[in-house]
Amino acid sequence: MSSKAKSAPLLPPDSGRDRPLLAVAAILVFLASLAGIGAAGAWQAAEGWTAQLTDQITVQILPGQNRDADEDARAAAEEIARLPGVLSAEARGRAQSEALLEPWLGEGVLPDDLPVPRLVAVTLDSDTPLAPGAVEALLSDAPYDVVVDDHDRWERAVRRAAAAVRYFGLAVVGLLTLAAAAVVAFAARASLAARWDVAEALHLVGAPDSYVTRLFQGRFFMLGVKAGLIGAVLAGLAGIGLAALGGSAGAIFFLPRFELNWVSAAIPAGAALVSGVVAAVSARIAVANELKARWS
Repeated sequence: MSSKAKSAPLLPPDSGRDRPLLAVAAILVFLASLAGIGAAGAWQAAEGWTAQLTDQITVQILPGQNRDADEDARAAAEEIARLPGVLSAEARGRAQSEALLEPWLGEGVLPDDLPVPRLVAVTLDSDTPLAPGAVEALLSDAPYDVVVDDHDRWERAVRRAAAAVRYFGLAVVGLLTLAAAAVVAFAARASLAARWDVAEALHLVGAPDSYVTRLFQGRFFMLGVKAGLIGAVLAGLAGIGLAALGGSAGAIFFLPRFELNWVSAAIPAGAALVSGVVAAVSARIAVANELKARWS
């Protein structure tokens, strides 16, 4: 009874050499995925902030002598609510104004006779833009002074901060990708040196250099995919944990609530494939250059 002998691979796995490289690559993928998730989350939060800023304006009612500032704010809110392009206008009392000052001035430090401005929160209709200067013109004859804040400077600041976070995250991902490529290239050269007898035997029987490079390319591609899967799973779990803690952290440190979306979920999902491609390309280039240097 005949049996077919199973041929052994020309480059058999070497767990002793592959295990440290697998761990380093997995850590780099984890860090790169986490940086990408953080950049995407910060960008999403900034988009929510800017949308809220562009849909609202704040009108300050400055208290006048011998006048009821709360009543003036309510009257101003009723007038503003009738303007075209305004969905709603809500007057805020002294207690709410003082609450906004507490983080900077402390609690209970304002004297009762201090003229604290009253605020009117105005929600705008995005389909019907409010005419520029409409609020000032409406309240120009009012017996109190008015300051309108359209949040434009805050919107620009938030957009700049979001862009900085986004590009910083992309820069970190790029640096980690280069670091992973360098590590794989070094490992590929070491692997070629350890298997130089195989490469030399293939060269003697007429195998082209491209055949040898494909062997190392395939091996390191699978190693990169494995490392990418490990790092991606860890990054996904870390992202879920950050999203679960995002609400309480934002309430304490005035940070945006961290929420996962489809972009954040796609980053770890694609990390394994990207890791495999980077490992394969780096190994191919390193081995091809090494063979060219030895046999040229």
